[in-house]
Amino acid sequence: MTTHSTKLLIVDDIHPVFMEKLQANDIAFDYKPAFTLEDTLLRISGYTGLVIRSKFKVDAAFIDAAPRLTIIARGGAGMDNIDEDYAIAKGITLLNAPEGNRDAVGEHMIGMLLSLMNNLNRGNSEVKNGLWRREENRGLELGGRTVALIGYGNNGQAMARKLSGFGVTVIAYDKYKTGYSDAYATEVSMEEVVKRADVLSLHIPLTRETRSMIDDEYLYHFRKPIFFLNGARGGIVDVPSVLKAVDEGRILGAAFDVLPVEKFPALKDTDWYSQLAQNERIILSPHVAGWSVESYFKIAAILVDKLIAVLAKK
Repeated sequence: MTTHSTKLLIVDDIHPVFMEKLQANDIAFDYKPAFTLEDTLLRISGYTGLVIRSKFKVDAAFIDAAPRLTIIARGGAGMDNIDEDYAIAKGITLLNAPEGNRDAVGEHMIGMLLSLMNNLNRGNSEVKNGLWRREENRGLELGGRTVALIGYGNNGQAMARKLSGFGVTVIAYDKYKTGYSDAYATEVSMEEVVKRADVLSLHIPLTRETRSMIDDEYLYHFRKPIFFLNGARGGIVDVPSVLKAVDEGRILGAAFDVLPVEKFPALKDTDWYSQLAQNERIILSPHVAGWSVESYFKIAAILVDKLIAVLAKK
């Protein structure tokens, strides 16, 4: 390994195992989790590698400001905050760790689904406020229903495995794969998804093709009322379209761990946030599906092992 020519700048919080493994392999790095985009731009020209989560966009202008950059490692699954095409054109190696948080995402989204189907949020709030309404909070069982997964990569496969004990039929559509049926899910067309789904769960990246994919037109084609889950990327979904479908009874309940606009005050300033917040058939979480205590470690450990393996070949 040519350690003298490699120096990494780590600009996001990451589990200490990442730095421990770098040190054990004599790879130079600076750990600066408090760095802003401006701080990073001032210094990135001196580094050959960047380690980031979601702090800022690594766009073409950023890459142009980093002439020595040969590797970008993202602590997470998606790569939508990085201009992948431009980076690859510049000869930059891109790494991520979707294996690290797939179990966390699967468990979180199933938890949100069960909460929706059993009115757990509403029941909890009512009992705490002196209401005891049994009939109004009668739940629905997941068993016997058909769960449709859009995307069958790391997260989709993990979701399917975790659903295997619930007595459901799992079908999956993935535009970029064929022959992926396994013991946990059956490959189907999108036509089959809209015909058979009782639950729709998204497991795809945000790309030019998938941005605002879930809109009025897409939701119109479903033959049955569905439960809708998004733990992928917020920009895939047109939120007003989901709200409309909930109001019309075509979506029985919706769970969002991700939204097109995140964090406050920006989220509160959107045209649709107040409707999401007030609708008892919608539950929200703050983009934490893949951010469990365990995934914090696993993402770092998997990513650093990939990074070390790549550097060993340089």
